[in-house]
Amino acid sequence: MDPTTDNAGNTGDSGSARASLEALRAEIAKAVVGQDPAVTGLAVALLCRGHVLLEGVPGVAKTLLVRSLAAALELDTKRVQFTPDLMPSDVTGSLVYDTRSAEFSFQPGPVFTNLLLADEINRTPPKTQSSLLEAMEERQVTVDGTPRPLPEPFLVAATQNPVEYEGTYPLPEAQLDRFLLKLTIPLPSRQDEIDVLTRHASGFNPRDLHAAGVRPVAGPAELEAARVAVAKTHVDPEITAYVVDICRATRESPSLTLGVSPRGATALLATSRAWAWLTGRDYVTPDDVKALALPTLRHRVQLRPEAEMEGVTADSVINAILAHVPVPR
Repeated sequence: MDPTTDNAGNTGDSGSARASLEALRAEIAKAVVGQDPAVTGLAVALLCRGHVLLEGVPGVAKTLLVRSLAAALELDTKRVQFTPDLMPSDVTGSLVYDTRSAEFSFQPGPVFTNLLLADEINRTPPKTQSSLLEAMEERQVTVDGTPRPLPEPFLVAATQNPVEYEGTYPLPEAQLDRFLLKLTIPLPSRQDEIDVLTRHASGFNPRDLHAAGVRPVAGPAELEAARVAVAKTHVDPEITAYVVDICRATRESPSLTLGVSPRGATALLATSRAWAWLTGRDYVTPDDVKALALPTLRHRVQLRPEAEMEGVTADSVINAILAHVPVPR
């Protein structure tokens, strides 16, 4: 099939944009080994104008993944190391007094970028965590009463360590709900780990992506064309009802104290449409919904303490719900 033609028979910008985004995987694979699901999740988030929470132990290439994505999409990126003493103005920017002009001028913070890597976001106090809320939701920063728009596209990729809780501040539910996806970054398989070590033995430098051969394969124009195409992806009323039934089932689960809100249902519908388009269709199927249910919903539910003590996880609850909610034909 011609790469500029999709399964619906449409040609032009839509197919070209899809081909460019599909090339992301091969390009990022030059630097990152064995993390295709995370790459796909980041692409889905960009298509939906959403943000991503990356969870994994240290050393599984979370930072390298985000940097490689930015390089392959020719996007500006900045990294902020979140620490207990980080102030909100260190993220958003602040007014600085200029002695020469005797006036205050705004000094933009690192949030003014296309792809913000918020490293170990749960290591900073809630006051600084909340400084990102306006940026994530409104795509602007208000300083001294003046709203300042952020660049487009804009995505926050925040990382957190799932096993170290000393000196951390759990993200509040309101902030977790602002993340479109929560992606878990697993340890590599034995063969993938061998490939990683082989690359390093051959001189691979993770700080020099250009030398690793990572080149831009798409840009803001292709991304915008893709977003327009995703918005045209057909959603049958039965699929909409299926998404609602899944989310309502989480509110009735005896293992949960907090189920998925209507915002979460909207997010699941959006990510399912993006995934359907990425796989070459102009309509959403129940399998698309199932494929995106875990990363879209796992951080929007809260387990009962007794269920957590019994080893129940958010993923197991959602999987059980997916197994019981009737699937439309």
